[in-house]
Amino acid sequence: MVTDVRVVQDMFDEFKKEFDAQNDRREFLVKASRDITGLSKKVIFLLHRIMNEDAQDASAQSKRASESGMAKLREVQAVYAKIKVELQGDLFWRHHRAISPSLQEYVEATSFAWYLGHSTLVSFNQVQQELSDENGVPVCVRLNAVNMPSLLQFFPLPLEDYLCGLSDLTGELMRLAISGIARKGGRDRARKICVIVRKCKTELEKCAPHVKEVRKKQAVATESLAKIEDAVYATVIRTSEYDLSDEILDCIISRSVSTGHGGNIQGSGRHFCSGNAHEDD
Repeated sequence: MVTDVRVVQDMFDEFKKEFDAQNDRREFLVKASRDITGLSKKVIFLLHRIMNEDAQDASAQSKRASESGMAKLREVQAVYAKIKVELQGDLFWRHHRAISPSLQEYVEATSFAWYLGHSTLVSFNQVQQELSDENGVPVCVRLNAVNMPSLLQFFPLPLEDYLCGLSDLTGELMRLAISGIARKGGRDRARKICVIVRKCKTELEKCAPHVKEVRKKQAVATESLAKIEDAVYATVIRTSEYDLSDEILDCIISRSVSTGHGGNIQGSGRHFCSGNAHEDD
């Protein structure tokens, strides 16, 4: 009888150790996820700060911002490298919800930096390749079917996190388009951003019925696209109304955007364009 009680006690002691280990791992991953999210946001702020600087060569400015962002993202990848031992095998899926927000923020920052350098959206495979340590070495080497090493990240990047990150990117592209629309080359950049955001939103709409998180984020993406379209509409109207130099036209557009959107880039571009035109007349 005493032996049976001891066996049961030992069994529950093992359960306790396992639950404690799971809780400790979860708390560790939640903290790491917050750190990664904070670092990724800093990368996004860095990219906007560089892009808002006055520059004669817009192409060189975008390239410099992209390179700076990718270099800063090494800090994020170093954190992922440190937590890889806690995400081996099925542990990744068990704790996916703990690190999912950081993965989405990382995809958003990576795709923003990638867009500035390549003027395209980053691919799913490219994001996986970017998950490497601070020395640029992939954080894990996994054996394939014939026991030969193949370069893969230490945990699979969930497709839903990649799609959610791209959906969040539309908001950053909207800020980029609006903030620089009155600068040299800003009108052309805004038109290009409008096209790529529209295509991105259209493709994500196909995934929305199957991915709940994407469906929630699409409402924000729709608002971002509307703001970009309004601002681009304003520039097109101003360009067609007046035969002015680019410098004077940029000043008018800047005043129209700030007045019509109240500093928050809201409202109808068609409305404030027509209103300002009457005032100028």
